[in-house]
Amino acid sequence: MKKSLVLIFFLALFLNCKDDKGNSRILPNLPNKDQGDLILNHAEGFSIQDYSSHKILTIKKPWPEAKKNSKYLIASKNELAQMTFEKEAYDGIITDSITKIVVTSTTHIPALELLGMEHTLVGFPGTDYISSEKTRQRIDNGLVRELGKNEGLNTEVLLELQPDVVIGFGVDGINTSFETIKKAGIPVIYNGDWVESTPLAKAEWIKFFGALFNKETEADSIFKSIESNYLNAKKLANKAKSKPTILSGAMHKEVWYLPNGSSPEAQFLKDANLNYLWGDTSGNGSLALSFEVVLEKAQQADIWLSPSYYTSYQQLEEASKLYTNFDAFKNKSIFTFSTTTGAKGGVLYYELGTSRPDLVLKDLIKIGHPELLENYNPRFFKPLQ
Repeated sequence: MKKSLVLIFFLALFLNCKDDKGNSRILPNLPNKDQGDLILNHAEGFSIQDYSSHKILTIKKPWPEAKKNSKYLIASKNELAQMTFEKEAYDGIITDSITKIVVTSTTHIPALELLGMEHTLVGFPGTDYISSEKTRQRIDNGLVRELGKNEGLNTEVLLELQPDVVIGFGVDGINTSFETIKKAGIPVIYNGDWVESTPLAKAEWIKFFGALFNKETEADSIFKSIESNYLNAKKLANKAKSKPTILSGAMHKEVWYLPNGSSPEAQFLKDANLNYLWGDTSGNGSLALSFEVVLEKAQQADIWLSPSYYTSYQQLEEASKLYTNFDAFKNKSIFTFSTTTGAKGGVLYYELGTSRPDLVLKDLIKIGHPELLENYNPRFFKPLQ
C-alpha cells in the first residue's frame, strides 16, 4: 500500500511537469504561487498568467487563420537565473526590464507613449508613417532607426540595435526577417490587436504592453479611462432624435469595398447611433460589391464616410464620375480621416485610432449628431475638401 501511494505521488508529479507546449513547464526554485490571470473584458487574442516569480504571455490569435498558440516567459533577469525550465517550451524568453524595443505597426506607438515608455523604441520599419510629434522628435534626433519594410526588415540594422524584444504583426505568420531575428536569439512576439472584433477589444491590447514593461496597473488604469469615455459617449449617442443613414468605402478596380456589419468599423457606427446601410451583414474581411448594388441601396444616404484614400471631391470625381450620383456627394456630406496626417504624411487614424476608440466614436457622433457635441472638435474625421 505504501509503495502504491509513493508511485501515485511520483506519477502525479511527472504528469504535472510533463505538460504540453500550451502550458507552463517552469520548475522554479523561487516560490511559484499563481497570482491569477490578467483580467480582460474585451480582448480575446491574448492572455497573461501572473505568478509570483514570472508571467506567461499567450498569444492566441495573431492573424485570422492562426492555428496554434504562442507562449512567452516573462521574468526578471535574477528570477530567470534561479529558475529551472525547458527553454523549448516557449516561443521566447523575455526580461521584464526592457530597455530597447522594436515595434512594427504604428498602432503600437500610442501604447508605448501612454505607458511613458516611448524612450525604449529604437527601431521601426517605415518611420515616415509615424504621426506622433513626441516620437517624431526622437526619430529626428536619430534615436529611432529606420528598418525598411515590415515584410522585409533590414535585419542587419536590427541585429546591430540588439533590442530586448521585437513586436511584429502579420497576416499569415510568414516573415523570413522575423525568423532570422529569432535565430539570433531576439524574441519576436506577434501582436494581434488588429484581429479583434470590437473597438474596445483592440484598445485593451495596451495591457499586453503593460505586461511586457511590468506596468500592468498603469495599463489597466489607462484602459478603464478609455473604456469609460467610450461607454459614456455611446450613452450620449442614444439620446439622438434621428438616425442618419451611412454609406462607407469606395471602389477599387470597379469593386466597391466597405465594412461588413460585424466588423469593428460597423460597431463604431452602431454605437454612434447611426444607420449603417449594411449593418445587417456579417463575415470576415470587407464586403465586395458592384457599383450598381451600392448605388441602389445608398444613393440617398445622408452621410458618406471614409471614401478610401481620396481627400477631395475633385479627386473622387476624377477617379470616377459615377461617384457624383450619390446625394452625399451632391450635398457635400462626405467625411474622411485621410486628411489628418503627421509631418511626413502618416495618417493619424491608423496610428492612434486603435488605442483611442473613444475619440473615434466622438468624431462619428459629432458628424451624425452635431447637436450632442456642440463644442467638440473631431480628432480624425474631417469634411472632404
